[in-house]
Amino acid sequence: MVFAVALFAAAMGLILFGVSRLKRPRKWVLAAAFVGPAVLGLLFGLVYPALTTIKASFYDAKGNNFIGVDNYARALSEDAFQKVLGNTAIWVILVPLLSTGIGLVYAILVDRSKFEKFAKALIFLPMAISMVGASIIWKFMYDYKAVLENVPAARQPKQIGLLNQVIIWMGGEPYNFLLNGPWNTLFLIVVMVWIQAGFAMTILSASIKAIPDDIIEAARLDGVNAWQMFSHITVPSVRPSLVVVLTTIAMGTLKVFDIVRTMTGGQFGTSVVANEFYTQSFRQGNEGLGAALAVILFIIILPLIVYNVRQMKKTEEVR
Repeated sequence: MVFAVALFAAAMGLILFGVSRLKRPRKWVLAAAFVGPAVLGLLFGLVYPALTTIKASFYDAKGNNFIGVDNYARALSEDAFQKVLGNTAIWVILVPLLSTGIGLVYAILVDRSKFEKFAKALIFLPMAISMVGASIIWKFMYDYKAVLENVPAARQPKQIGLLNQVIIWMGGEPYNFLLNGPWNTLFLIVVMVWIQAGFAMTILSASIKAIPDDIIEAARLDGVNAWQMFSHITVPSVRPSLVVVLTTIAMGTLKVFDIVRTMTGGQFGTSVVANEFYTQSFRQGNEGLGAALAVILFIIILPLIVYNVRQMKKTEEVR
């Protein structure tokens, strides 16, 4: 890593030194000197691996024989992979909607309140935790100890998981949150929502504060209630930010891997496309199928990226 950074710094230093020695450098020379290294980095670090992955998706497990679209047909037709695609769709629908909804409501509730900074810090704190760290925290929350038959309540194993302990305090039986489908997928989604709600709150809170005071005052003079203020003033005013937040979280959700890998390993019907790509490529040794799943994931994400970029351009134009 250090060698790579030093090599990059030396190369950039040589380029800048060479350009500075030119008395009247042409514009294309300056452009090539400053943009060229970045373009080369993208070609070798992004474009070349992408083309290699697309090529591998048309070959067999070991990459020796061309098999056409068989990997794609298998990924889209077999029940196991359809389950994976279905789980991914659930993630992409629920996580952006729940995260953005919670972030928006929270931003409105704490806006200009006495404890605004402290309240924002509480919901933003999970953003500072890695996906793996958050997964471990919630794995403890969901921890489950089976009830032993013919054993007195006093001698039953103690529940480490907070949620199961609360269930016992309420007189219920402990529940294995991560084993029983299809609800286990929803319990994994809670972790992602817990992390992303802080991001949504931060962006939307800034947008809410940017609403001109005269608009709010005019609405209050017209006698609008809280719901009318929310639906007719706040939401339309922050709509561009809402779209950016929704699409950004959706893109991050499509690539979700750490949470599923850490909490269930993709077992018990919880796998998603990114986890299945890892499983097929590095554990099952089926590089062709893994590459096909990666391409499918890219194709699903691509429209969201294009839409997100267009929305950001529109926002910049308005400003």
